[in-house]
Amino acid sequence: MAIRPEREETPRGDTFMAMRPESEETMTVRELYEVAREQYAKVGVDTDKALETLKNTPISMHCWQGDDVIGFDQRGPLSGGIQATGDYPGRARTPRELMDDIDEALRLIPGKHRLNLHASYAIFEDGEFADRDKIEPRHFRKWVEFARERGLGLDFNPTFFSHPMVKENLTLSSPDETVRRFWIDHGKACIRISQYFAQELGTPCAMNIWIPDGYKDVPADRLGPRARFKDSLDQILSEDYDRSKVLVCLESKVFGIGLESYTVGSSEFTVNYAARNGIISLMDNGHYHPTEMVSDKISSMLLFNDKIALHVTRPVRWDSDHVVLLDDETKEIAKEIVRNDALDRVILGLDYFDASINRIAAWTVGMRNMQKALLSALLTPWKTLKEMQDQSRFTELMLQQEELKTYPLGAVWDYFCEMMGVPVREDWYKEVQRYEKEVLAARKQND
Repeated sequence: MAIRPEREETPRGDTFMAMRPESEETMTVRELYEVAREQYAKVGVDTDKALETLKNTPISMHCWQGDDVIGFDQRGPLSGGIQATGDYPGRARTPRELMDDIDEALRLIPGKHRLNLHASYAIFEDGEFADRDKIEPRHFRKWVEFARERGLGLDFNPTFFSHPMVKENLTLSSPDETVRRFWIDHGKACIRISQYFAQELGTPCAMNIWIPDGYKDVPADRLGPRARFKDSLDQILSEDYDRSKVLVCLESKVFGIGLESYTVGSSEFTVNYAARNGIISLMDNGHYHPTEMVSDKISSMLLFNDKIALHVTRPVRWDSDHVVLLDDETKEIAKEIVRNDALDRVILGLDYFDASINRIAAWTVGMRNMQKALLSALLTPWKTLKEMQDQSRFTELMLQQEELKTYPLGAVWDYFCEMMGVPVREDWYKEVQRYEKEVLAARKQND
């Protein structure tokens, strides 16, 4: 690549010599990457190493973006604090359609990832049906075959919503013992299914428990529901399972639709229960008060836990599960993971469901943005910046952090996409448009 000097005039009238790439428009992705690699090297960052790390960092992609959290085991609207808004055409209606859409998204996302399933995505064959308290590993055999053929690991979630046995928005904390027993048995069944995933695919399965339980108005008793929830969890965890294969996680929430005044599974409850019982705390960055940042919690959680889990989403004023953008909080979450050398200690998944836009594009945007955030963190000279902080060189620290914001992250990302054989920049949307025209449009006609 030729570099030529150019004389430029400053606003004061004097001149300086600027070095500009010759025919920048014709530079290849590889050539732009080489320029970026040299620039990052000057601040002590090895871009090749960063890309190798990113390539080997899986993100668990949530299946429920593809069909608006409908699943295959029930008919009827979403309930239990869950709501997907919009009616963009082309929603997956069958297991085959959902698998095809997942394949399409994965073709556009660089790297090797994982797939996160809900129990409501059980696949029943030959007219068989099993309710959630009776589901078995064989009802997920096709998902295991799908994952094995693609080299994917599977993660799992019991589905404590959108079911007739969610009574008065209560499941594991219900005072009705019949209701509570149904959901305890569901949790135990999901542990058995998670172990099946791990054994069949040779990789641990993260099984995340989240319940919608709570009250719309001020409760008369806050302790009782939480005591019942605790007992229910104790019974679920009494199921015999291999803790090296099934990584049970517990997720909190601050409030939900119809549950505005009180949520049984609060942050304090879930963190304390997880610590006492040797399971993993899962933090969803849409499940806290608007002024609480999950990124600020990660360092504290890492000090006291071998592993933590995250669901990355984008709340807009509430837990509205918008598509993940490359916004400040996404970048801060990635920074906390990388600069604390915790990529192997954080189970990282996404969780959103936007029915107002093309669903494959929603997956692709969110996954690629999470990867971009991780790459940005991997391209940051944390050792140097930490030294500046410890040595009280705050002016230098501030200016270096600000200068890094305009370093050529995009050139490194483009090279990563090209290296991994996926479309560079917005070119991936052309494939989404083709798929929508040839595949999704037919679903609209046949709905």
